Amino acid sequence: MSERSMPVLELDRAEVVLGGTPVLRGVSVTIRAGEVVAILGANGSGKSTLVRAALGLIPLTRGEARLFGRPVRSFTEWARVGYVPQRLTAASGVPATVAEVVSAGRLARRGFLRPRTAADRAAVTSALETVGLAARAADPVSTLSGGQQQRVLIARALAGEPELLVLDEPTAGVDAASQDAFATTLRELIGRGVTIALVAHELGAVEPLVGRAVVVGAGRIVHDGAVPRPAGHHADPDHEHLHPHAPAAPPGVWTAQ
Repeated sequence: MSERSMPVLELDRAEVVLGGTPVLRGVSVTIRAGEVVAILGANGSGKSTLVRAALGLIPLTRGEARLFGRPVRSFTEWARVGYVPQRLTAASGVPATVAEVVSAGRLARRGFLRPRTAADRAAVTSALETVGLAARAADPVSTLSGGQQQRVLIARALAGEPELLVLDEPTAGVDAASQDAFATTLRELIGRGVTIALVAHELGAVEPLVGRAVVVGAGRIVHDGAVPRPAGHHADPDHEHLHPHAPAAPPGVWTAQ
């Protein structure tokens, strides 16, 4: 099996029950190295639960999750994985600059106690350039727009130089300019061969970059293949692809991983 066809993220007959309610029902999906896969579905379909379970952030009731061929329960090479969670803000309760937040993405590689190296600084600079925020490196994160803060979180994940990047609704509720900037970032990552799993309600500007769509409905995979064509009002060329489906997270919430 060639390196680019190797499974990177897998769920095998995965079931998740939360609060007594089945959320995933026997889901099996495989994402291979170099793929760009969109995980699509309506609110409450289970699409975010799917990726969180695949990363071991939500326990499986049944089935198995694997990363790079290893069961997620015993997986330790977290520097290979970048994760941008849903609806978080990059601003923290303690004043932090853009570069400081992005630097946290290097912790999985260097550990908490080792000092920053030239490689760490170069990776942070490269990540900021990739998302178009190098000029804002010294600015407080709190001065950035919501879309720019989301790009900071993406840069934080990229600073770890992951082989797999998982993004949970990265453009939900952000403006069109930020969506276009995200599409530019995604295009560059695809050129580098990064494997991408993108959770979305709608794809908007990134649709041409997606090679495969996995559609989740009522906790099951209802489609796995080409990106489905929009229907109804979503097919209207004037339809606005901005859907702030939930309130923003409280100020100060961001994770170190």
